[in-house]
Amino acid sequence: MLVGAPGSGKGTQAKRLVEKYNIPQLSTGDLLRQAIKDKTELGLKAEEFMNAGQLVPDDLIMGLIEVKLAEDAFQNGWILDGFPRTLPQAEGLNQLLEKMSKKLRHVILLDVPGKAIVERIVGRRSCPSCGAVHHVSFSPPKVKGVCDTCGDILVQRSDDNEEKVRVRFGQYESETASVIPYFEPSGIVSKVDGKQGADEVFSAIIGILEG
Repeated sequence: MLVGAPGSGKGTQAKRLVEKYNIPQLSTGDLLRQAIKDKTELGLKAEEFMNAGQLVPDDLIMGLIEVKLAEDAFQNGWILDGFPRTLPQAEGLNQLLEKMSKKLRHVILLDVPGKAIVERIVGRRSCPSCGAVHHVSFSPPKVKGVCDTCGDILVQRSDDNEEKVRVRFGQYESETASVIPYFEPSGIVSKVDGKQGADEVFSAIIGILEG
């Protein structure tokens, strides 16, 4: 499980781990955005919260997670990206895994200060077609405003402006941070300095998983 504030690099590292270990990534953010795009009942409800820069309520998340973990693709392992985000979600996950006779083996905290988080997210640009992500300063596209992968026009997500980012970071500090103490007694929590480059962060994570 990868834990960290919005913009700490969870998605980037999750994708690298998927490639290395050939196990699927489960990102509630991606699942919810797809539901919004498809205009499902869950998506429409979630959109109201996300547009306000708020976390989606737990009761809209847990059922979706249970369905995904029961799929065949998730039977040989998985990477949780940005879930659980709250203490009730962490407790719900523990109960779900016990029921499914599965075990969470690592919780990795990507530690990045608030000022750096705001800079990372506000400069982020996403491709609505293929999902690729660029940054205006750190990883700009070869052609300004155009996705390197598929050539579509890059956009700034509606919840990636500074005001909403600060709201989300505040929610992370007050809610998501409580997830770490919940798992600490089991001895599976490790902290990684998320201010490092993506390669350094990935090496640190691999060292934890294989050390």
